[in-house]
Amino acid sequence: MSVSFEGVGQVCATFLGGNLAEGQVVKMKSGGTVAACSADDPFCGVALCCKDDACTVQVSGFVTVGYSGAAPAVGWCSLAADGKGGVKTAASGGTPCLVADMDTTAKTVTIML
Repeated sequence: MSVSFEGVGQVCATFLGGNLAEGQVVKMKSGGTVAACSADDPFCGVALCCKDDACTVQVSGFVTVGYSGAAPAVGWCSLAADGKGGVKTAASGGTPCLVADMDTTAKTVTIML
């Protein structure tokens, strides 16, 4: 038996935002606009599809993203942007997320936003 979180609780919205890569965490820049996160920023979601100056962002549900540093602990924890498109365990503040699974070889973590 395998475990899958794909699509569970997924809620997406389309925002303005250029120069974003699919799979990276994003933050609110201004009304209706998202931007790339700097290191240690809290994030509002994950870019799923980016074309021209628009980006579909997953703002709720389970999603898999890259992480840097030590693997986040399973369970509820605070994560922050790592400044490279992924996440890391927040030293302070951050975004509360449920860490449901991780792949330490691929350096990815499945979180619930």
